[in-house]
Amino acid sequence: MHYATFAIVLLALLSVALAVQPDEANADTPDLTSNAQLVVPRQGLGNFFAKVHAGKPVTVAYFGGSITAANGWRVQTQQWLTKQYPQAKFTEVHAAIGGTGSNLGAFRCQHDVLQYKPDLIFVEFAVNDGGDAPESIWRQMEGIVRQIWRANPETDICYVYTFKVGYEDALKAGHNPRAAAADEKLADFYGIPSINVALETVNRAEAGKLIYVPKKDADGKVLPTPDGVTLFSNDSVHPLDAGHQIYTQVITDALKQMEPMPAVGKRTLKEPFIVGNWEQAKQVPLQPSMLSAGWKKLAADDAVGKYFFNRMSEIWQGDKPGETIMFKFKGTSARLYDLMGPDAGQAIVTVDNKPPFNVSRFDKYCTYHRLATLVFGEGMPDTVHTVKIEISPVQPDRTPASSGEKGTFDPKKYDGTVIRTGAILLIGDIVD
Repeated sequence: MHYATFAIVLLALLSVALAVQPDEANADTPDLTSNAQLVVPRQGLGNFFAKVHAGKPVTVAYFGGSITAANGWRVQTQQWLTKQYPQAKFTEVHAAIGGTGSNLGAFRCQHDVLQYKPDLIFVEFAVNDGGDAPESIWRQMEGIVRQIWRANPETDICYVYTFKVGYEDALKAGHNPRAAAADEKLADFYGIPSINVALETVNRAEAGKLIYVPKKDADGKVLPTPDGVTLFSNDSVHPLDAGHQIYTQVITDALKQMEPMPAVGKRTLKEPFIVGNWEQAKQVPLQPSMLSAGWKKLAADDAVGKYFFNRMSEIWQGDKPGETIMFKFKGTSARLYDLMGPDAGQAIVTVDNKPPFNVSRFDKYCTYHRLATLVFGEGMPDTVHTVKIEISPVQPDRTPASSGEKGTFDPKKYDGTVIRTGAILLIGDIVD
C-alpha cells in the first residue's frame, strides 16, 4: 500500500471519534431536533449545474475526512459526473485528510480548497465532528461556509452525512445524530443542500439487506456474509467498496433530483449564525525570521516531507534541543500545523508570560508520520500574544508498548527530538 494512503487509513482508524456524546448545547441554543431525510435540496446546486449544462470547465472539491479520502464515493461520484455530462470538463480537488474534522478544515480551507476556485464543494465532516459540542461545530462549519462565499459567492456547497456504528439508533428513530443535526441548523440558515448517505445505510440494515460489520461465532471466528446481504465495513465506520457504492448511488440520485433547480447567482452573506465563528481562520506559512538558525527547509524529495507537501507549501525541520520558533500574533486562536511521528520529540511552549508547558509530538500510534496540530491558544483575548516553541532535550516515552509495535520495536526508528512543521494556524494575524 502507498505510504500516504496507509497513513490516511490508519490514522482514520485510530483517530476518528466513535462515540456519540450527549448534547452539550446550552439551554439557550437552538433546538437540535432534526428529521433525517435522504436529501434536503434547499437552494440546490443551480449555479453548478448551469456551468455543467453550458459545457464549461467545472471544478468539484471533496472536503472531508478518511471516508472521503478513500478510493470510494469521491472517485465514483467524479467518474459519474464525467460520464453523465460529457459536454463539461470536470476537475477534481481531493481535499480530504483522514482523522480530521472541521476544526482543522476551517484553517486549511483556503490552502486545500479555495485556491483551486471550485464550483461545487462537498463537505463531509459529520463523523469526525461527532465528539464536538454543537457550538464548536457551528463555529467551525460556519467559518468554512463564510470563507467559501467570501471567496466566491457563486460556489455551491453540499453537505454529505456519512455513517458509523453508533448512529443507527437515532437514524432508526427518524432523527439525525448530533453532528449532522448541528450541521442541518446551519444548512437551514444558509440554504445549503444536504445528502444523508448514513440514512440509506441504516434503511438497508433495517430491511435485512446490510450488516454493519462482520458477524462472528461464539469463538470469535468471522462468519460468511449471507447471500443477498451487503457487508458495509470491517471496522464500523470505513465503508468497503459495496458501502461506497451505496453512498455513490444516494449522492448521484440526489444530484439528479436537484439538477432542475434554478441557479441562485451570487449570494450575499448575512449576519452570522453564531458569534465568534471561524471565518477568519487561516494557514500562515512559517517565515525564516521566526526560526532559530538550526532549522532546515525540507527538500521536495525528502523521505518524510514529500508525502505532505500537498498540505503544506513548505516544511521546516528542527532536530536539536534548544531550537526555537518565535512569533507574535493578534487574535484569539493559534496552533502549529505539524507532523507527529516515530522520531518526533517534545515542544516546550510558552505563551505570553504564562508558565511553559510540554507537548509531546509522539503517541502510541506513531508507527508512521501523520499530520497533526499542536494547540497552544484557544479562546484567547483578542490582543497581541507572544509565542515561543522550543525543542525539548527530553524525549517522549518510546517503550514498545507506547510505540504500538510490540515485539518489533526498533530503537533507531524511535529515536530523536525532531519537530517538523509547515505553518501556523491562526484566527488573527501575525504582527511584528
